[in-house]
Amino acid sequence: MPRFFIDSDDGNLHVHDDEGQDFPDAESARRLATAMLPDMAREKVASGDPSTFLVQVRDEAGVTLYQGTLSFVGAWRDPAASA
Repeated sequence: MPRFFIDSDDGNLHVHDDEGQDFPDAESARRLATAMLPDMAREKVASGDPSTFLVQVRDEAGVTLYQGTLSFVGAWRDPAASA
């Protein structure tokens, strides 16, 4: 089975996957990487600060095959509500 590497970045912490995981194909690795995004965002989004979360899937040669991002931007519509 081919080995793929999933890197992640939440704006504060960049994780470069040096070990990798075996997957049947790149699509399986992409699905796992995409599923990681909401988990990465869950804690940081509570602060209300704008944030961007990134995942990348690389193959054994180091070539980036897939990149996914999830962005959060929140804004008060009524400034008095934030007081």
